[in-house]
Amino acid sequence: MRKVLLAVLSASVAAPLVAQAPMAATTSKAAAATPALRASGPLLACDDTLKTRFRPDELTTVVMVKQFRKGDPLVVSEEVTAMTPKALSDLCLVKLLVGPGNPGPADAPSTSKGIGIEVFLPSPEAWNGRLHNIGGRGGYDGGDQSLPGVVGWAHAAANAGSEGAISASTDAGHVPYGSTDWAMNPDGTPNRQGWIDFSHRAQHEMALKTKALALAFYGRLPDHSYYEGASTGGRHGYQLAQMYPDDYDGIIATLPTIYFENWAINNFYKGFVTYKDLGGAKLSEEQQDLVSNAAINACDVVGGEHLGYIFDNAACHYDPTKDRQVLCKADGGRNDTKDCVTRVQANAFNKWWYGLTSDGSVPSPSEDNGTGVALQGKRLWYGFGRGTSLYLAYFTKLNKQLIAMLSKGRVGSASASGTSANSAANAEFIALALQNPTLAGPTFKNATGNGRDLWTLMSYEQVANAFERGNAMDKTFAGVSSANPDLSAFQARGGKFLSWHGWNDESIPVQHTMHYYDQVAEKMGGVDQVQSFFKLYLIPGGGHTSPHGTSNPKANPPAVGPGQFYKLMVDWVEKGTAPGRVEGLSPNPDLPKITQPFCPYPQKAVYISGDPKVSASFECR
Repeated sequence: MRKVLLAVLSASVAAPLVAQAPMAATTSKAAAATPALRASGPLLACDDTLKTRFRPDELTTVVMVKQFRKGDPLVVSEEVTAMTPKALSDLCLVKLLVGPGNPGPADAPSTSKGIGIEVFLPSPEAWNGRLHNIGGRGGYDGGDQSLPGVVGWAHAAANAGSEGAISASTDAGHVPYGSTDWAMNPDGTPNRQGWIDFSHRAQHEMALKTKALALAFYGRLPDHSYYEGASTGGRHGYQLAQMYPDDYDGIIATLPTIYFENWAINNFYKGFVTYKDLGGAKLSEEQQDLVSNAAINACDVVGGEHLGYIFDNAACHYDPTKDRQVLCKADGGRNDTKDCVTRVQANAFNKWWYGLTSDGSVPSPSEDNGTGVALQGKRLWYGFGRGTSLYLAYFTKLNKQLIAMLSKGRVGSASASGTSANSAANAEFIALALQNPTLAGPTFKNATGNGRDLWTLMSYEQVANAFERGNAMDKTFAGVSSANPDLSAFQARGGKFLSWHGWNDESIPVQHTMHYYDQVAEKMGGVDQVQSFFKLYLIPGGGHTSPHGTSNPKANPPAVGPGQFYKLMVDWVEKGTAPGRVEGLSPNPDLPKITQPFCPYPQKAVYISGDPKVSASFECR
């Protein structure tokens, strides 16, 4: 590790570097193994001289340097609005571009100059000695980190300003955010460099370059380095531990798309069921809420009280095809409202809750409710927990608010696209897996043919084949699945890993993470061995970066608090205090308060006696 750091960082500044005394006793074992490097020459300043003096390697260029003073709006050339965040302290923004990128025509989505990295550096007197980098924004990532005229994502600025830690983010090698067609070259072949950058290299380069900037700007390396990310950023955290175990002392990776190909096609499956079984007629939000809330009402009782969310999903076998309260009268039900569902529609819920199968079938929930981790029979992957908002209610509401503000001129840009989980948004990955762009939707652009929604001609069996093909393409996609269970190198260097995942995640079924943790335990000598450095927590009612993921607007399940897991990680790395039972508090002060424990998997909270809305009534077992 020491030789690697010396080789990477020795070119960071024009002045030579010398090894000084070992770091303070509070430094982690892994970091202490490397002498603290200090620059013997003048430190870099937050001005354009940094563009020529910071030279970590031949592939890296500085595209912009900007000083923000406390209270300054965090903008470069954009218009300042009521939504513009402000710098919480004096910060230096350094934008980097790391090649080689992917050459090609200027208008091709796959063409890239390289990886954009945006680093916020606190003033030298305010730096707390830590590095706290953040992961990608989600999905297929992307962003404005390489563009000199904008601030890409203010989350890193918030970390740096509030904590005093160096903090950075990356666009993973492509812009704009959320696109998928970057992954295919103009000739229809996979964009290998793009996949490498997105899969893992961008995050590794961000770790290297932020450490190099610390050395050049402050004269020494960070005492402790942390990574924190969710969704795609969560997957990146798992990938870092697997491939680059020396990058960080502590990794917090939540809601991860660990099995990326499986996640993408399983999410496509929701829209595919709608098209095949329901003739493309999407269920209304009211119909979806009717059935999902009926599932909650059937399964949310703990200690004789309705909690408003499902506490134990494994015990819930609710079947809407047998619930006369949601079925239309024409199908033998009692519901005569416009929101009633037919038996075919009710069975679509069972398919979404169960997950992808090889032929589109679904067993009776009384026999298999889909919450198990084992994949057997015709089941290929996992579905969503009962009670989950299948149209992403929180994000749909947020999107509508954003569009309303846009119409009033309160924000500079917003996406007006729907967020319904019934859409076939992930048909794009079908196109990538089968290397046929016409299978995707019309927003997918490629010189060999744009998206034409030809996924609509596929059968259930062909979707299952695309699922298998996606897995077979994982090496071509640069190991984007991030599923290697061997974390021995990360464990050996003293690294610590924390993860959590919600049972009502609206995008990534919780079993993704459970499955991976089980694989790690099997590979590395059992749960006790793994929990010495890696702990996973499952959150009842927890959503995908939302207050909660349920369909019940009055639900108020305990959630992970802001910064809660970061504090746990810092204490674990710097004080040796391993987290155990974690206390959760419901976040909405306008609804009845609930406290409950989060237990390290495979333990779960079990009600013993007393008030079910009070944590003391539960034990971890």
